[in-house]
Amino acid sequence: MTVSLRGTREARDNYQLFRFTGLLDAFSEPTFRKVIGKCIDEGPRNVILDLSQIDFVDSSGLGALVQLAKQAQSAGGTSQIVTNARVTQTVKLVRLEQFLSLRPSVEVALENIKQS
Repeated sequence: MTVSLRGTREARDNYQLFRFTGLLDAFSEPTFRKVIGKCIDEGPRNVILDLSQIDFVDSSGLGALVQLAKQAQSAGGTSQIVTNARVTQTVKLVRLEQFLSLRPSVEVALENIKQS
């Protein structure tokens, strides 16, 4: 990704798991949006974004998360975000916690995919 954001991708039969560290900010957002958007298009359509190791999310990062959640939904998939306290607080400030499907752990997110 970029210097301020690093990530890995793990693709399975019915989901993709992305794990990120660093900052999801105006600097890293364009690359983040482009890479994840391309992966959603290629499939699988169910996406888990593990942001539990993210140090900071700004408004452009939140905008990217909303756009990617919409993209996954319109492609017939789901989007879930694993957070830490800092990310959760930022998302709750703009009242997007329900829309962005915040989860406390990757295991909970995987369980939700199995149930859908």
